[in-house]
Amino acid sequence: MKKVLLAFDGRHFSKGICDFVIQMNINQPVMAVAMFLPPVDYIELLYSFAGLPASPLYITQAGEADEELISKHISHFKSICEENGITYKIHTDFTKHVVSRVKEETRFADLLVLGSKSFYKNLGEETQDDYITNVLHKAECPVVLIPGEYREPENIILAYDGSEQSVFAIKQFAYMFPEFHGKQALLIYFNPGRTDVPERNYIEELASIYYAHFSIFKLKIGTQKDLEKWIPENGNSILVAGAYGRSLFSDLFRKSFISEIIHDHNLPIFVAHK
Repeated sequence: MKKVLLAFDGRHFSKGICDFVIQMNINQPVMAVAMFLPPVDYIELLYSFAGLPASPLYITQAGEADEELISKHISHFKSICEENGITYKIHTDFTKHVVSRVKEETRFADLLVLGSKSFYKNLGEETQDDYITNVLHKAECPVVLIPGEYREPENIILAYDGSEQSVFAIKQFAYMFPEFHGKQALLIYFNPGRTDVPERNYIEELASIYYAHFSIFKLKIGTQKDLEKWIPENGNSILVAGAYGRSLFSDLFRKSFISEIIHDHNLPIFVAHK
């Protein structure tokens, strides 16, 4: 059994997250821990002359309407779990900054699941991107970003650039989802500065252990925009990538990637970093 955190902000309930955990529980039983986060205000970012990072998001007191909506979402989640035989717990006591609290929870979990289109969408797309990116960066376990709707992927896209982070993510995904080992896996390599795939024999040997249907494809594209167009053309897929290492693919998880891939394409994304 795995402990899976499901993060809802109090105003938005994600059907995609629930569909994902239902399917995951069918494949292997999970403990679904739902975090119903309170509404937040985006406090004005304060930058020091020394270049310190922006101030965090601060929790505000939920109004009666918000509390009623959160209660309704909790009841709905409980009924879904009970109907589908999912072991669950509810966490609602969040007295710390939201990102700090989520980070603390992920330390004691196997996986965090976020709704990429619903999570704090009331803050506006740009702020939502900042928020999701911050959670991705702070999380101490792998994260899956789920779009509004979820259906089990038929293909797996493994993003590889030769970095430690990209290999780490590939291994973490294989450990987390052994039920996907029978699916078609495509390892994509993208680096305009190199013609060869780094440590090709090693990565091919590793990936072929997990995936019977495995191939390597070196992308012949020139820009990140080209990559953003290529990924959704590969059918019902999930993208697996390492982030926040000093690597090419880490650049994809800046705001431009969040906007183009998460918001414009219904593509689930698995992210893992050390």
